[in-house]
Amino acid sequence: MIVVMKMGSTVEQIEEVSTRLMEEGFKVHLSQGVEKTIMGAIGDRTRLEALDLEALPFVEKVVPILAPYKLVSREFHPADSIIRIGNQEIGGNKVHVMAGPCAVESRAQILETAQAVREAGATFLRGGAFKPRTSPYSFQGLEEEGLRYLAEAREKTGLLVITEVIDARDVSLVADYADVLQIGARNMQNFILLKEVAKCGKPVLLKRGPSATLEEWMMAAEYILDGGNYQVMFCERGIRTFESYTRNTLDLSMVPALHALSHLPVIIDPSHGTGKWNLVHPMAKAALAAGADGLIVEVHPHPEKAVSDGKQSLTPEKFKNMMADLVRLTSALDRELGEVSHHVD
Repeated sequence: MIVVMKMGSTVEQIEEVSTRLMEEGFKVHLSQGVEKTIMGAIGDRTRLEALDLEALPFVEKVVPILAPYKLVSREFHPADSIIRIGNQEIGGNKVHVMAGPCAVESRAQILETAQAVREAGATFLRGGAFKPRTSPYSFQGLEEEGLRYLAEAREKTGLLVITEVIDARDVSLVADYADVLQIGARNMQNFILLKEVAKCGKPVLLKRGPSATLEEWMMAAEYILDGGNYQVMFCERGIRTFESYTRNTLDLSMVPALHALSHLPVIIDPSHGTGKWNLVHPMAKAALAAGADGLIVEVHPHPEKAVSDGKQSLTPEKFKNMMADLVRLTSALDRELGEVSHHVD
């Protein structure tokens, strides 16, 4: 249920309603807007009816949320959520591009890539230190050594770092190095992992599972918000269909659908969504035209030598060309690309 407080309600009045709800066993989540305070109450609805909150003079109305996702829904939080990461904001007028290799392969590789994507206009460096692979014989990542290289690249370039965490036991380790924790497609419904990242206090990029419905994806996000972490971004990275030409089918209809149903930002991954480097540039433009809040793109200095996902990785030069196109597109959309907020020598 949602409890909407009347305009001008005092802190004491809000606390009174919150206390009443908690005494009846409800979890209470506050969403304070410019004019009104909305209170999400999750628990037994029959007990809420007995409280008769609408009889209070400072309560405007009590509205049931019928959808299974509560905290993720726009009903609970009508305004767009802004995720603040360092000096950057995701979910507002600025569009952010996260770029880097699928896997951190060496110190030289990640530093070279970081410098190239920063110069082209990226604001976040992506790179996998822990790599969940379909085959147990494939490269599994450099683990903490890779995390150290990412942190060094951040120091040298000013780029914020996003990297994947694949095991609940590694959450605190990854959180020590990264600015954003990525939950990969294979782990979208790893509920133990979702509960753990909810506790870490770092923003989370939640990728859609290859066969996940919109509701299942939103319910996965609900786990993180219910655990107290409201800094969640959805990431559409393609779903499995009958099509075999592309690696996945990039479902851009999810951008307006998510914006209609949820207040959380939406990021698009055109690299995994297509699996072909020559499709990344046009699908990146299409994603922004659909209203995406950002992109996460794979870039490698030598894709032909990449240990993973070379076929879908852009070279630094191709990434630079794409970014030049995105500058023009965002201007036409009355938005702008984010920028690295401070100079780094």
